[in-house]
Amino acid sequence: MAEEKKVQGAPVKAVTAVKKEDAKPGFFKRVGKWFREMKSELKKVIWPTPKTLAKNSFVAVVFMLVSALVLWCSDMVATQAVNLLFKLAG
Repeated sequence: MAEEKKVQGAPVKAVTAVKKEDAKPGFFKRVGKWFREMKSELKKVIWPTPKTLAKNSFVAVVFMLVSALVLWCSDMVATQAVNLLFKLAG
């Protein structure tokens, strides 16, 4: 007969509870920590060069102007269509 193999599981580790702080830090300590973390994150930012900033700003302004023009034209067409409907109906 075939021998049965015993499968051994992973050893069980004792679970230790994580101690939670009884009191949270004071308001000024939290604000100070927030500013330190913000400063750290701002150091990681890759800031654009003035040339890139000017180019991107120009593209954004042109896009807004074109969008405003398209919106204005569609508003005028819709106004004329409504006025035509009122003339035909009334």
